[in-house]
Amino acid sequence: MPSSTRCRRTAGAGTAGDPRVTTDAARVLELARSRTATLHEARLVCVDGPAGSGKTTLAAQIAALAPGTTTVHMDDLYEGWRGLARIDEQLGTLLRPLAEGRAGSYRRWDWLAGSWAETVNVAPAPLLVVEGVGSGARAVADLVTVLVWIEAPASVRRTRGLERDGAAVAAHWDRFVLDESALFVREGTRDRADLVLDGGAGGASGR
Repeated sequence: MPSSTRCRRTAGAGTAGDPRVTTDAARVLELARSRTATLHEARLVCVDGPAGSGKTTLAAQIAALAPGTTTVHMDDLYEGWRGLARIDEQLGTLLRPLAEGRAGSYRRWDWLAGSWAETVNVAPAPLLVVEGVGSGARAVADLVTVLVWIEAPASVRRTRGLERDGAAVAAHWDRFVLDESALFVREGTRDRADLVLDGGAGGASGR
């Protein structure tokens, strides 16, 4: 979450040397390319799932396999730790214009300042990957080419999160986990996913 400590996560879903990670990324990319464009002439991959499950790692692996990919991190769209309830508007201003072939935008949250920062413009690209909790929101489901759900055991995810963000945010982390659990129940995200991947020690399962 806090940008001062997260710095684009590399934990979760294995490591860069783990062949399963590249296999999962290639599988996602292959599925996306096999489908009709849903974001005007582009494709949209949303990588959702609980915090600490390995979404950022998977998104980076996908982008590495597809030069020219644009990646947006949901961490930049939340209004702080309690911002999950208000993500639909941000996703709308990002994705709806792109669906019309125009640049989309979102307001970036400054985690250090605890306030909104600049507006970030996102130009059309052949592939857009949006990763993070809530990226697979029903409000934009009509624009999604592939929805990926990635999961890992709760204990593993919490360890990763506190190693990344620091023990001082433990209370925020635990509250965020409650919020995301409620969000996933409302949204039915896992049930709607095209692929369900294991971000822990196991393999991947298709959907």
